[in-house]
Amino acid sequence: MIIRPAELGDLNACFTIDHSYQTDYVWQMEEREEEGHVTVTFRTVRLPRTMRVDYPRDRDYLLDNWRRGECFLIADQDGEVCGYLDMTVQAWHATGWLSNLVVGKRHRRQGIGGALLKAAVEWAREQGLRQLMLETQTKNYPAICFYQKQRFFFCGFNDHYYINQDIALFFSQSLR
Repeated sequence: MIIRPAELGDLNACFTIDHSYQTDYVWQMEEREEEGHVTVTFRTVRLPRTMRVDYPRDRDYLLDNWRRGECFLIADQDGEVCGYLDMTVQAWHATGWLSNLVVGKRHRRQGIGGALLKAAVEWAREQGLRQLMLETQTKNYPAICFYQKQRFFFCGFNDHYYINQDIALFFSQSLR
């Protein structure tokens, strides 16, 4: 497998990757307000059955992300694009914002996501960035576990982030 910068021709392959995922768990949010204090907690809850979830973003913006010329990497296995990662730079606070990390269904759990992320970390360090940020749905328990394993730490949420009003969880990783 080769991790390399995406070329324009690779984007069609990125479009065709099945971005959906399945989960048996979610991070459930509970909010309480008592005596002027707001307490928000998240707990892992097992679902009564496996849920299939569609990816929350429209794929049309991939071309725009690629055109920025920042960090858009693909995993190429024997000439097949089996995953991709794109990241934009927020220079004012030296942060790389991971927009997408997607691995095709039949290639998952083979180290491809980790290889893409490792290459992105190297790229970010070369650019002098000090941290990486990303967001994922509370429903995307496989991604939550993956990011935590990759040393990303929960750092916040937005309870109306996605068009479908799903909650976004934010994770960060220090590069220093």
